[in-house]
Amino acid sequence: MKKITRRSFLTVCGAAAAAAALTACGGSASSSASTAASSAASSTAALSGNVAAGGSTSMKNVIAALTEGFAEVEPGVTVSYDPTGSGAGITGAADKTLDIGLSSRALKDDEKADVDGTTIALDGIAIIVNNASKVEDLTVDQLKQMFTGEITNWSEVGGDDGEIVLIGREAGSGTRDGFESIVEVKDSCKYAQELTATGAVISAVEANPLAIGYASLSAVGGTVKMVTVGGVECSEETVKDGSYEVQRPFVFVTNKSVTLSEQAQAFFDFATSADAADLIRTAGAVPVNE
Repeated sequence: MKKITRRSFLTVCGAAAAAAALTACGGSASSSASTAASSAASSTAALSGNVAAGGSTSMKNVIAALTEGFAEVEPGVTVSYDPTGSGAGITGAADKTLDIGLSSRALKDDEKADVDGTTIALDGIAIIVNNASKVEDLTVDQLKQMFTGEITNWSEVGGDDGEIVLIGREAGSGTRDGFESIVEVKDSCKYAQELTATGAVISAVEANPLAIGYASLSAVGGTVKMVTVGGVECSEETVKDGSYEVQRPFVFVTNKSVTLSEQAQAFFDFATSADAADLIRTAGAVPVNE
């Protein structure tokens, strides 16, 4: 069922009040009330146009859910999404080719000169292994040693004998940056494969019994197994309370020197409101505004 927005509610109330006041004065109340209602409606006419968003591939499900929910409020607005990676999303906001850049990592200090970042949700970075793996839990220190090549065999961490195959994301990926920063393996990982999308990482781990990788919690299904980290599972509850260590923000990035178009501002306001919390949760991420 389509919800009535606060704006449309106020419009109806305003028109009704105008009609009541004019009726009390008599005469041309009907005509004047009609004119007042028409004027009120036109001043809050439905929005139209496009909102250009792009960046993080990990935010795909969240953006899809937000876009669908926003369409019920503003059906005349189209929100486009170009999944090009967090780095490209931040650059797009900075060079004004995007209304809203999408980043699955916090902004770096040197990026904050040109753009603002607004966290709309939190995301756990799940550590994934093949479903056939015997490994159930890893510590952050073990992950550090595995991804830097200090630990090279699954038997060293409770698995079967076999060389560990490290699967990661490409340089510039927000998921990679988040994982490497949290685990403290920045620019020192010994990847066997560096892939350009979250789904590709999951597929690679699914296909290789010796593989380990990382992916957004919101994207992981039953085709791979999530291991616990330090005994803590990756879930909405553990991400929100901070007990799961490998987590990062989902960020809307906007240019500091540009005023958003009316339709872009409306989408931004919707995505950061409490009304969007259930949509974000359904998409597998953890809302921060409730």
